[in-house]
Amino acid sequence: MRQVTIVMPPEHAERVAAETERHDITVLAELDARRDGKRQTMLICNSPNARIEGFLSALEEVEGLHFTFAPQGVLALRPPADEPEDQVTNVQFRSPLEVFLSGLQSIGSWTGFLSYAAVGAVIVWIGLYTESIFLLVAAMLIAPFAGPAMTLALATARGDAHLMRQSLVRYVAALSTAIAVAALLSFIFDQTIATPLMTSASMRSTVSVLLPLAAGAAGALNLVQSERSSLVSGAATGMLVAAALAPPAGLIGMGLIIGQMDMVMSSLWALAIQIVGINLSGFLVFRLCGINSRGARYPRGKPFLTILATVVSLAALAALLFVQFSSTPEYQQSSISQRISAVVQQDIEQRDGIGLVLVQSTFTRSRPQGENPVWITVHVQADLSDAEKAALTKQLDARVEREFGVEALVQLSAAT
Repeated sequence: MRQVTIVMPPEHAERVAAETERHDITVLAELDARRDGKRQTMLICNSPNARIEGFLSALEEVEGLHFTFAPQGVLALRPPADEPEDQVTNVQFRSPLEVFLSGLQSIGSWTGFLSYAAVGAVIVWIGLYTESIFLLVAAMLIAPFAGPAMTLALATARGDAHLMRQSLVRYVAALSTAIAVAALLSFIFDQTIATPLMTSASMRSTVSVLLPLAAGAAGALNLVQSERSSLVSGAATGMLVAAALAPPAGLIGMGLIIGQMDMVMSSLWALAIQIVGINLSGFLVFRLCGINSRGARYPRGKPFLTILATVVSLAALAALLFVQFSSTPEYQQSSISQRISAVVQQDIEQRDGIGLVLVQSTFTRSRPQGENPVWITVHVQADLSDAEKAALTKQLDARVEREFGVEALVQLSAAT
């Protein structure tokens, strides 16, 4: 529920009152007012969120009308006294107009925007360089990527070329700043090798596409939900969007300096699929919540731009997924590592007299792209001679290479 104030010339008061009744808007008071020395009529109303844009559209032709609503919910209570629960629990999504105007307001100062991008990149770099997970979390809270991500999805839903262009420029500016800052810090501190956390963060999974889809949907839901119906803060959803974008941006800058081009390519792919996935899921949520190319006080929306942007995003997503699943194991290392561990565990458990203690599989970044082996560490409880350990190691090597098509390096240790 929003409180709405309408000021108009008296001759239009009857028409406006009729529209309030047609749109289920409650008129709380009708007052005589003056503006610029002329008599005016002012209505103070309570309006359901979903009715605001349709109501305003119906009044587009009323000359001299001024319409104001506060973007905060109000608790509208009326008799009887035993019905307050039903009256205040009918919480609706924000009106499409309010969501769109909020998106426009997020296109703010360049100075603050780029400053946060640079500070976030510094913290990402420190976290990756010192292997501090909590610093990566802190960087995700600061990185300002959620703004352009959501305004791009909103522009796609509206078919707004101007907002789309602004969002893309801010996207590129923020990511370029983060990459440049990370690269500069690696250069200044003479970094020459990738840390284990960098290597781990650069590994991709077959389910990587789910993160941006979830982030885009969560960000859009946060924007369309009223403040009292949302159980998740805006900072939390912004952090989820940044989690998809901040680490890959830092890895690109650091990888360029240390010459780890496989890390750079993997992170570029990750950035691309995050941007496309966030845009698609955010666009879908916005459209389901009533945001489309036509609306009150919104002349720029073009349906063909919405269709074009959606088709391009879907084509880009399909191309990125094709690259992922046709390039084994470059963009699937994390998932393949888990599958290899499962195969080794299954093999060991089928052998009599050998008890599995631990199996870990990890890809390295020490060789050129596409040539990195998988390192498999296996600990078993068994009384094995050196010849038996060598034979088992060779068998595990052969099975992994046969089933997954990657070079396998098995380190087997046995204890009784």
